[in-house]
Amino acid sequence: MSNLVTDIEIAQQAKMKPIREIAAGIGLAENEIECYGPFKAKLSNEAIHRLHIRSNGKLILVTSINPTPAGEGKSTVTIGLGDAMKQLGKKTIIALREPSLGPVMGLKGGACGGGLAQVVPMEDINLHFTGDLHAITSANNALASFIDNHIHQGNELGIDPRKIIWKRAIDLNDRVLRDIVIGLGGEKNGVPREDHFEITAASEMMAIFCLAKDFRDLKERIARTVVAFTVHNEPVTVQDLGVEGALTLLLKDAFKPNLVQTLEHTPAIIHGGPFANIAHGCNSLIATKTALKLADYVITEAGFGADLGAEKFLDIKCRIGELKPSAVVIVATIRALKMHGGVALKDLHKENPEALIQGFANLKKHVETMEQFGLPYIVALNRFTGDYNSEIATFDKLCCEQNIPYALTEVWEKGGRGGIELADKLLSLLLENNNNQTFTPLYEVTDSIELKLTTIATKVYGADGIKLSAKAKRQVQAIEDAGWANVPVCIAKTQYSLSDDRTKIGRPDNFMISIRELKPSVGAGFIIAYAGDMLTMPGLPKRPAAMEMNLDDSGKVTGLF
Repeated sequence: MSNLVTDIEIAQQAKMKPIREIAAGIGLAENEIECYGPFKAKLSNEAIHRLHIRSNGKLILVTSINPTPAGEGKSTVTIGLGDAMKQLGKKTIIALREPSLGPVMGLKGGACGGGLAQVVPMEDINLHFTGDLHAITSANNALASFIDNHIHQGNELGIDPRKIIWKRAIDLNDRVLRDIVIGLGGEKNGVPREDHFEITAASEMMAIFCLAKDFRDLKERIARTVVAFTVHNEPVTVQDLGVEGALTLLLKDAFKPNLVQTLEHTPAIIHGGPFANIAHGCNSLIATKTALKLADYVITEAGFGADLGAEKFLDIKCRIGELKPSAVVIVATIRALKMHGGVALKDLHKENPEALIQGFANLKKHVETMEQFGLPYIVALNRFTGDYNSEIATFDKLCCEQNIPYALTEVWEKGGRGGIELADKLLSLLLENNNNQTFTPLYEVTDSIELKLTTIATKVYGADGIKLSAKAKRQVQAIEDAGWANVPVCIAKTQYSLSDDRTKIGRPDNFMISIRELKPSVGAGFIIAYAGDMLTMPGLPKRPAAMEMNLDDSGKVTGLF
C-alpha cells in the first residue's frame, strides 16, 4: 500500500455493507437495532435484555508500551487483529472507545485505526457519530446549571459556593476554560464564583456512563454523585437536588451501544470514551458485556500504555463489571522503542539497533506488569514500512532471550491478512491457558488509600513509592471519614512516562510518584489521584490538526487523517 494514500481516502473508497446485514451476522433481529442512516446503528434495550442470559465469549485486551510521538498503532492493531480472527473463521467483535473531538481537532488524531485496519464510516465516528458525547456533555452541564440555580433560588441545602466540586465540561481542547469566573453582571445572573471546565472525556459523568451496568445502575450512580459541600462541610449529592431522573433521561439514547464495521466487515461496537491519562480509559461496560454475549472472541483496547489504560481496565472495569480477561496483547513498534532508547523523532529513520536495545526496557516493564496480574500475553510488533531488518532481528533476539512471545504484525499495510500470525499465536495462547485462569487485581478495595496508590506506583510504574502533598493527606482523611475509601483508585498521570515526569522515558528508576490531590468520584465508584502536573482540560498545539481539515463543494470531507 502506498504511503501517499491517506486513511480517509482509504475509508472513503470502502465498500461498506448495510448495518442491518452486519447486525444479522451476529444474530440480531431487524427490530433489535435502531439505525442512524445505512451504516450506523444502536443496539436496542430489548436486544441487550434478551442476550444477558447467554454465556460469555473470551475477552482479549489490547494495550501498549508508553506512547511516543512516533505512534504505536494500538487501535490499528486491535482492528486488524479482529479482522484476522474473522479471516480464520472465528466469531469476533471489536469493542472500542468513541473518539473525542479534543484530540481529533488537536494533536493526537482520531481513534478509528489506520491504513487497511480501520472502522468505518470513519468521518462520522471521528466527528459527531451518534451524538453520545454531546449527550454526556449536556447531562454534565445540566447538572452544573441545576447546582447554580439552586443557590440562586434560595440555597435550601446550604451549599457553600466555594465548595462546589462539580465542573462544567466541553468535548474540545480549550485551555482558557480551565479557570474562569461565572455569575458576573448582577444578582439576576447568579452568585459570582470561580468555576472550571474539563474535557468531557475526563468528566465523572463520562466515567459513570461507562461503568453503569444498566439504566437502573446509571440512575443510582448519578443519584449518589457528590457535587458540593455545605457550609457545615456535609456532602451534597445529585439526589439531594432531585434531578437524577432528568439527567438519566438526557442519556437515554446515548446509553445504547453503537454498532459499525471494519473495512473487512468485522462487527465493531464503539461506545463511551474516557481518557486513560485523566480517567479510566475504557469503553463502556455495557458495550463490552453485550459484545461478549454476541461473539466467541471480543477484542477490546484500553487507552495509552499498560501503566494507565490496562491497569485501570483490570483494577477498575473488570472489578466493577465482574469481567475475566483471557489474554493481553501488548503493542510495540521499533520506532517507539528507539525513542524510549533516546533517539529524537527526526532521527528515527536512521538504523539504530543500540537504541532499540535501550528502549526495550520499557516493553519489558509492561510485560512484567501483565505477569503480575496473572494474565497470559503476547507482544504485537506493529511493523512500519521504514523499519530495518537488522532492528527487527535485534527485537527478535531480545524477545527470545527473555522468553517473550511476539508476532510481527502488518495490519496497517495488509489489513487482516497482516494479523494472521498474531491471531494464530493468540489462539494457541488461549488454548494453552484455557483452564489456567489466574487473573487477580493488584490490590483489595479494602486496602488503605495510601496502600492502593503505593501498590500501583511500585508494581506498575516501578517507582520507589509515593509522596502525598499536605493537601492530599487531608483529603485522604476526609475520604476515609466520609466512608468513601473502599473503592478502586484511578491515578491521573502523564502517558509518556512510567513516572509522573513526561521527560523520563524508557524505564526510569529511583523515583517517587507525587500525589498532589485526590477527588472522590462517588458516582463512578473510584477515587481519582492527580499525580504530577496532569490537567483535566488539554490545550491545542501550535498547529492543530483542524487546520488540515476541510469540506469541499460536494460535501466530501478532506484532511481528516
